[in-house]
This record gives sequence, structure tokens and C-alpha cells, in this order.
Amino acid sequence: MDTGAQSPSAGTAFRRGIRLGLPYGVLSFVLSLSFGVLAVQAGFTAPQAIVTSALVFAGSAQFASLSIVAAGGGILPALSAATLMHSRFLAMGIALAPSLPGGPLRRAVEGQAVVDSSWALANRGDGTFDRPLMFGTTVPQYVAWLAGTVVGALTGDLLGDVERFGLDALFPTFFVGILIAELGRPRARVAAALGAVIALALVPFTAPGVPVLAAAAAALVGLGALRDDPPARPEEEGS
Repeated sequence: MDTGAQSPSAGTAFRRGIRLGLPYGVLSFVLSLSFGVLAVQAGFTAPQAIVTSALVFAGSAQFASLSIVAAGGGILPALSAATLMHSRFLAMGIALAPSLPGGPLRRAVEGQAVVDSSWALANRGDGTFDRPLMFGTTVPQYVAWLAGTVVGALTGDLLGDVERFGLDALFPTFFVGILIAELGRPRARVAAALGAVIALALVPFTAPGVPVLAAAAAALVGLGALRDDPPARPEEEGS
């Protein structure tokens, strides 16, 4: 009964999230299409590639592990690389946790909706997150990610070499888009610059994923901003 009273605002935020997620969904489709093609070329069966996208739903982790498998590496190095690439979600999950209600199981299930863009777009800037908006933003991205993998895995022979289309540039462009959206937040420029310096310094000497994990420490710069700046006014969220 209670949920009925909350549904209008939650529904509005969810629908807004879907609209915000559509452009990222287009990018997700193209990226996952290339993953489907490359996975089959690396020795995956089409069902294996599709199930991987359905369960993992993480471009950086999937491409990192795929590159190791394609180079002849074993399952352990591939899983290690994927885990390191996912390490940024530890910091993101800690930040999101206070905005998730219920017990551990419900919070764990809702946490599966976190992807980079949904996390950034749902961030209110005062230490809290808009849950319905985050869920809505993730929906078109997940659907597009799975659909792209299906198309790529089943029609890869027709597409040929996906690198000739310049698809390798789309993934970094995706993260740059998220970064630009975040640069208006307090201390974000300092954190971004510091993270870039850390990552660039480590890339030549460390395994894939380690620079991402180390660069995440730069996010600590933003902790003081939550204490120094007044919280956003809730009435402004719907405007």
C-alpha cells in the first residue's frame, strides 16, 4: 500500500532515468556488438558470448579478460584482469550503500544495477543517490548490451574485422562523456587530474586494471566536499 503513495515520484524518476540512459544504450549496443564478434573470433561459442554479457554486463571487464584469452592466456589471468577492472565498483558501492534500503539481500540485488553512467547520473551531489533514476538509466543499457552481443555473436562473419570501423575508440569516449558530466561537482577537477596522473604513471609498469584501482584513490579528494558544501535541496530534483 505504501508503495502506491510513492510510485508517482519514483515512476517519474524511473522514466527520466530511461530517457537519460538511451544515448548510453546506443553506445552499449555498438560496444557489445564488437564484443560478440571478437569473443567468437577468440574461440567462444555464440551462446557463451551471450551468457557472458548477460551475467557480467561490464565492458571493461569483458574486454580485458577477452584480450587475455585471445592472446592465449589462461582463465585465472583473465578473471584476475576482469576483477581488477571491476575494482572501481568497490568505491562506487561504498558511496551508494547509504541510499539503498532493506536488508543485505535486497541491497545486493539493487546494487547489480550500478554501471558507471547510472551511478554518475543518479548522484545528487550531496552524498545520496536517486535509486529509481539509477534503475531506469541502467535498463536501456542492459537491454542494448545484451542485444548487441547477440547480434555480434550471431552475425560476426558478416561484419568481419570490427576494428576497421574504429570501434576501439568508443569505450574511452564513453568514460570521457561521464567525466565531463562530473566535472561541475566540487573538487572534481582536482580528483580527475590526480587520477589521470596516477593512471598514466602506472600504465607502462603494471597489469591491466591496476592503474584503475590505484587512480580510484583520487576520489578521496572529494570526501571533504561533502562536509564543506551544503546538500542539494530535494525540491530541486524534479525540476
